[in-house]
Amino acid sequence: GVGGWGPGEIPRIQRAAVGGAKPPRFIKEPKDQIGVSGGVASFVCQATGDPRPRVTWNKKGKKVNSQRFETIEFDESSGAVLRIQPLRTPRDENVYECVAQNPVGEVTVHAKLTVLRGTGLPGQVASSWALGLGRDT
Repeated sequence: GVGGWGPGEIPRIQRAAVGGAKPPRFIKEPKDQIGVSGGVASFVCQATGDPRPRVTWNKKGKKVNSQRFETIEFDESSGAVLRIQPLRTPRDENVYECVAQNPVGEVTVHAKLTVLRGTGLPGQVASSWALGLGRDT
């Protein structure tokens, strides 16, 4: 990154903070996932800052809210796992946002979920090993 910014970090919130407070910064960023329809996907996100930030998961700017979406918070809400099960295509194919907020600032990081149908996979991922289903031949 330019000038040493971590991925997903936006410089504008790194303004001089008062009284030792620090804006949030991600220490664990979610990775893009490829899931299979009917399967499960999970994203992990964790932030640090002072005061300790709170992390939430959004989809298209709205907090995720569905029977199939489970948010598991850890480390006093400064970390959160987003679990989606069972995956549905195409509606779960989306970019999910993890937002970390404290009184000093806010940062957002994005992760993309691709959901493959059980059949008719695109060529480049059709090989069984790509789905972690490698079996002895």
